[in-house]
Amino acid sequence: MASRRRFLAGLARGGGACVALPSIVSWAALGREGTAAPSERIGLGVIGAGGKARGGMANFMAVRGVQAVAIAEPNDKRREQALVAARLQPQDGFRDFREMVALPGVDVVLVGTPDHWHVLQSIAAAKAGKHVYCEKPLSNTIREGRALVEAVTRYAVAFQHGTQLKSSGGTRLACELVRNGRIGRIKSVRIGSPPGAATGIHPPQPVPEWLDYDMWLGPAPWRPYAPPVVNSCGWYFVSDFSKSGWVAGFGVHDIDIAQWGLGLERTGPVEIEGSGVFPKDGLYDTVLTYRLEFRYANGAAITMTDTGQNRHGVLFEGTEGTVYTRGGIECNPPRLAYEKFGPDEVHLYQSSNHEANLVECIKTRRETITPAEIAHRSCSTCLLGGIALQLGRKLRWDPVAERFPDDPDANRLLSYAMRSPWVL
Repeated sequence: MASRRRFLAGLARGGGACVALPSIVSWAALGREGTAAPSERIGLGVIGAGGKARGGMANFMAVRGVQAVAIAEPNDKRREQALVAARLQPQDGFRDFREMVALPGVDVVLVGTPDHWHVLQSIAAAKAGKHVYCEKPLSNTIREGRALVEAVTRYAVAFQHGTQLKSSGGTRLACELVRNGRIGRIKSVRIGSPPGAATGIHPPQPVPEWLDYDMWLGPAPWRPYAPPVVNSCGWYFVSDFSKSGWVAGFGVHDIDIAQWGLGLERTGPVEIEGSGVFPKDGLYDTVLTYRLEFRYANGAAITMTDTGQNRHGVLFEGTEGTVYTRGGIECNPPRLAYEKFGPDEVHLYQSSNHEANLVECIKTRRETITPAEIAHRSCSTCLLGGIALQLGRKLRWDPVAERFPDDPDANRLLSYAMRSPWVL
């Protein structure tokens, strides 16, 4: 442990965003049988035990050398199911994620909780020296996202964002075709992403004994327990938990691809304009159908709508052809799918497995395919869209200062007061 502390201290003085951990303390070091040596094993801690978190856990466990060692989830039923799936014991489960991230046997933390928890839990893991895989969307507000980027840099941990379409060969080829001018000058970029959802009025119900509801709420405002919100992913459509709703909750996948293809993945738009339809009543209150226009300083523009107006995915239209992608690729003319690129042309980051890419970066100190800064920029664009829809007017944005120039009403929506005792 002393050598590990000296190593981490050295990284804190001069390490990069991705760090190697040659003396990984795994669950083998805790006395478990039938495991590899500590230097060959990476212990995975999972925060959340819903479908997304459990799917991510399975993906990680399929990576050579990774073993789930602990699960934190305030829903006892889900936590018990996840422990069984991970072949762990009851003592490996926690209601409070802070107990889990403090474990010496946890090296990587998968954050698979609702949107309002992503940043606080990711920062807690980074502060504890754990590498982080955070599911999409990165953050609930732009201020949160920037705080996470700063924490990942300060604590020199590897970070991967769950926009996994980046690790698809079709996505990469589509973006390389655009970046290398194979479809000519870009005339338009159109995104179709799923619409939001509406539901009726759901009267408050008693909190079940198997749920630590106060921990589930965390920094979000207190509100009565409603089963559709907690148990059926309805939190995606309630602004207390997901400020921009499905625009960020699902749309971040496609904005991430569009900005990558345009070479704008480390900046953001300068103008945002749009309109949307919101539920008139009921439990859910985030946008249903929408149309957004994002304009960038170099003249590029992205149109993002719900899938009732555009096909689900990203369509790049150029003067000499079109490319569509959502993991796969469709080209017009079809021969574009067989294009080769010369050594002096743009060759984008290659990854065939999102979780394995993070593990590789832990060992090599290489930046992941979706590091915190790029994740923040993709998520910020979606959150800006949500603010424009909420205010119902055109907005100007400074992507360097990350502020709305001379617009105090819009700037107030860049953050929110968290429920005590939680602070950013």
